Amino acid sequence: MAKPEKEAAVAELAERFRGSNAAVLTEYRGLSVAQLKRLRRVLGDDVTYAVSKNTLTKIAASQAGVDAFDADLKGPTAIAFISGDPVEAAKGLRDFAKENPQLVIKAGLLDGRAMSAAEIGQLADLESREVLLAKTAGALKATLSRGAYVLAAPLSKAVRTVEALRVEREAQGGPAAADEAPADAAPADEASAEPAPADA
Repeated sequence: MAKPEKEAAVAELAERFRGSNAAVLTEYRGLSVAQLKRLRRVLGDDVTYAVSKNTLTKIAASQAGVDAFDADLKGPTAIAFISGDPVEAAKGLRDFAKENPQLVIKAGLLDGRAMSAAEIGQLADLESREVLLAKTAGALKATLSRGAYVLAAPLSKAVRTVEALRVEREAQGGPAAADEAPADAAPADEASAEPAPADA
């Protein structure tokens, strides 16, 4: 690889390290081109699975301030650069590795913190962001529904009580509250019939 090509490859890798919220270092020895294509499809659009030379990866990682992979840069190396949900990506890698043991998960990086292969496995066991959001939304909806019932029940009871009192009063022959007028209130016609004060 010519020097300009190496420099371009290093710059691209360094940018991917900087622009990703997580990265997983893998060894893919023995995987076919078709298997690698399938793995990329499994990982989806939020993951870039890049095959790279160890020397270039080490230089790029150093430029990006990443030293989590230094001890594991041996053998055929590929890195999953994750811009989406790290849990979903970890699940995809774990499940693919179960079906294709040639894929070896070696190390990872999550929000700047180094992770071991075991920790990546634990990450894969977590529920995805979408599932957690759905559960949170469901719990919030249930809480709001219970709260609305708690507020509505006393109000409904008060309305029923007032209506029962009104019906009982009408049954006893009394006028409805809306028909009553204060005894000392002047009729509208009388009030309007009063003479206007004389001009000074």
